Amino acid sequence: MAVPAKMMRRLSESQIPCKPVVVIVGPTAAGKSRVAVEVAKVFETEVLTADSRQVYRGMDVGTDKPAPEERQAVPHRLIDLVDPGESFNTGMYRRLAIDEIERLYRDGRLPLVVGGTGLYVRTLLQGLCPAPQSDPMMRAALRREAEDQGHDRLYARLVDVDPETAARLHPRDESKVIRALEVYQLSGRRMSAFQQEHGFAERPFSALVIGLNRDRPALYRRIEERIDWQLAHGLIEETRQLLAQGCPRMSAAMKGLGYRQVAEHLAGEYDAAEMVRRFKRDTRHFSKRQMTWFRKEPGIQWLMVEESESAQHTAAKVIGQVDRFLATLGSQG
Repeated sequence: MAVPAKMMRRLSESQIPCKPVVVIVGPTAAGKSRVAVEVAKVFETEVLTADSRQVYRGMDVGTDKPAPEERQAVPHRLIDLVDPGESFNTGMYRRLAIDEIERLYRDGRLPLVVGGTGLYVRTLLQGLCPAPQSDPMMRAALRREAEDQGHDRLYARLVDVDPETAARLHPRDESKVIRALEVYQLSGRRMSAFQQEHGFAERPFSALVIGLNRDRPALYRRIEERIDWQLAHGLIEETRQLLAQGCPRMSAAMKGLGYRQVAEHLAGEYDAAEMVRRFKRDTRHFSKRQMTWFRKEPGIQWLMVEESESAQHTAAKVIGQVDRFLATLGSQG
């Protein structure tokens, strides 16, 4: 179902004071990116990516960055921001995203945020709790501790000092475990206490959040097909090149799905078949964690995407929701 060209439009001046933002979220391989491109074309806008892996330059195949032809048709922002060895955090993302949103408002265009990193979306729409800023030396020391003593030991420390935060994290989600321990060591207070006080109650935008999902067997098939495509289109070579350029295996960037498993395979820790098995298994588990996060977020309007449904058909349904959202804002103004 194609969207007629006559529907193309931008924000009216009366809608801009309401600061509308449309966000498309969902698990990996749900089809968010292709749908977003179709929606962006209709509203003559750009895609603002909310993906904690696509911020890294040179990590293209393994992060499923949009193809050059997609970027040419619709500009994508908030990707390729830092080198893989550099640090990047949620606060940095929020500042850059708000700058992009304000630029789009000045141009009369609707901000369209798309991605599967739930924390990026939450902090963009609800604010960032005032926990201490990151300390690079302390973070590096905690990473070395994880390398020397293992992830389980580091997670056990977090269970002791902040069991509430630990209960929300996967034991192998190293970056978040380290961040929670860092906050405690810097301030003597639990990350959960900072978050409870903040309450994520800021509402800088009027947001429509649309979730795309598929039934689990279909989603898992798409995950496996994507991984097969990535491996056939240069993920191993891309990982080898990043390592040759000096990107540390233990860096946050190289902990990402695909890169971690391929790097371990290249280091001789297991063979290619085991690498593929782990890559697919870990990605399926990751998609389940994404859905666990999003189901706890209030206000998401979910669309189940049928396996035979085209991106254009799904986009038409999303556009209908956006039109109703903007009409409601207009009537309130």
